Amino acid sequence: MAFSKFELDACKQAALRDAVGVCVLLMLLMLWELSRLDLPLARLCGSSQGFPWRNHWLTGGVLHGGARAVALGVLAYAVLSIRVSVPVLRSVSQRDRIWMVGSILLCVTLIPLLKQASSTSCPWSLVEFGGEAQYVPHWLLGYGDGGPGGCFPAGHASSAFGFLAGWFALRESAPRAARWWLILTVTIGLLLGWVQMMRGAHYLSHSLWTAWICWAVTTASFHSTRRWRDRCSCRVPTSI
Repeated sequence: MAFSKFELDACKQAALRDAVGVCVLLMLLMLWELSRLDLPLARLCGSSQGFPWRNHWLTGGVLHGGARAVALGVLAYAVLSIRVSVPVLRSVSQRDRIWMVGSILLCVTLIPLLKQASSTSCPWSLVEFGGEAQYVPHWLLGYGDGGPGGCFPAGHASSAFGFLAGWFALRESAPRAARWWLILTVTIGLLLGWVQMMRGAHYLSHSLWTAWICWAVTTASFHSTRRWRDRCSCRVPTSI
């Protein structure tokens, strides 16, 4: 499908707006890093005896294993939508639905791979919380903390943030549904990130980085596959 000059210009403007959004979110994330609030917040949740919420039925059960089960259910629903007309996603073209599923899978696969390669240990592994590691900020690359590592970015938060593709897929054909999708995705992602901080499984920044990585990857994927999807999201809402 060939796009007119007007359509191409509109697509370029949409891509530019999204790229600016990615950069603004990165700057906000940098401000959080400069605040150095990760460890103080972890100390509010844990002590030398560990983290009391670590194995609690609510945080370690319902909001951990239960959240994963819900995420798998939503993913199965998105996969089903490729072949079957389903509520919420029926207004989205089939190629956009295929892209959406692919983008979700990319995010929920990439985050664990990055996490596995990380030398940053979880808060519950720190000496002051009953572990063996020393606190080393995750942005100090190449510095070990004496612990098991494998804790950055947050994997559990990707159970929500990995689904940001729904906002991009829906925002032209169903802007109201897209807004609710985005609100729910971000709210649930932040909730899961806070729960993991309470459990000592992650610093809050770990989940914020997961959110940014998923947003950046989804944005890049959305615009780089525009031609394959035979259309672009040219009528992007100016506000959420």
